[in-house]
Amino acid sequence: MARRRARGRDVSGILLLDKPAGITSNAALQRVKRLFFASKAGHTGSLDPIATGLLPICLGEATKVSAYLLDADKGYLVTIKLGQKTTTADCEGEMIEPRPVPEVSRAQLEQLLAGFLGEIDQVPPMYSALKKDGRPLYELARQGIEVERQPRRVIIHSLKLLEQRADEIDLEVICSKGTYIRTLAEDLGDGLGCGAHVKRLRRTLTGSFELSRAVTLDELERIRDEAPAEALDRYLLPVDSALQAWPGVSLTRDMTYYLRHGQAVLVPRAPTSGLVKLYGSEHEFLGIGHILDDGRVAPKRLIAS
Repeated sequence: MARRRARGRDVSGILLLDKPAGITSNAALQRVKRLFFASKAGHTGSLDPIATGLLPICLGEATKVSAYLLDADKGYLVTIKLGQKTTTADCEGEMIEPRPVPEVSRAQLEQLLAGFLGEIDQVPPMYSALKKDGRPLYELARQGIEVERQPRRVIIHSLKLLEQRADEIDLEVICSKGTYIRTLAEDLGDGLGCGAHVKRLRRTLTGSFELSRAVTLDELERIRDEAPAEALDRYLLPVDSALQAWPGVSLTRDMTYYLRHGQAVLVPRAPTSGLVKLYGSEHEFLGIGHILDDGRVAPKRLIAS
């Protein structure tokens, strides 16, 4: 039986998208996929519909490294509204438990923020994509059902107070994967005794990728209206740009042949452990390898040549 041919172009690379507010990450992904007429695409960590900012999208062979961007640290700019809790911990929910905002100095607020630095435990919000018995928690929450959630260990690397107003604060947050900024906002509000929720959220960083390099959907659509899909390819970063901090290993032509056939090879002066980027004799990116206990380099996830 003949295999169905995939619809779309065989295009590979990483697009840094500045996601607009009001749409889901998956909706943004599908629009990018259509604009590039790409056969395969995936994003690297969801942003809430209210959130804007950096959403790296992997096309083609780049989807094979998307998991490593999911694991990367993230950076955010967030405006937190004090004195109001909401059902969703952001501005889309219904307001509950309005309370007066206490007078607090900048020094007191920074002391409170310091208590959230480092490793902390967070209880995921009910309005999240985590699943209980196969169902996303947000589906249960919309039915008024609340279930017990286990705390998760996350890391807040940096928490900087940018501006303080009567009932709002602006923060810059650098954190590990899996950190819920909405939960952080609620916990800060509880610490002040007045409650809080996220009013605005903008992602500025994913691993080594910065928002300043991102392009908007409007810009992509403008170009696509005037030119074929190939005109957008100049916005794509190489697949290995997702792994900038990793050590690289260069292989000879013979080593490349054996590694592409699933065999481990001995490479002089290779790292002694961990994951590595693999490059062929023509400096082409081959994929991801890992170092075996005996020092040989074995293939872990190769990309198509």
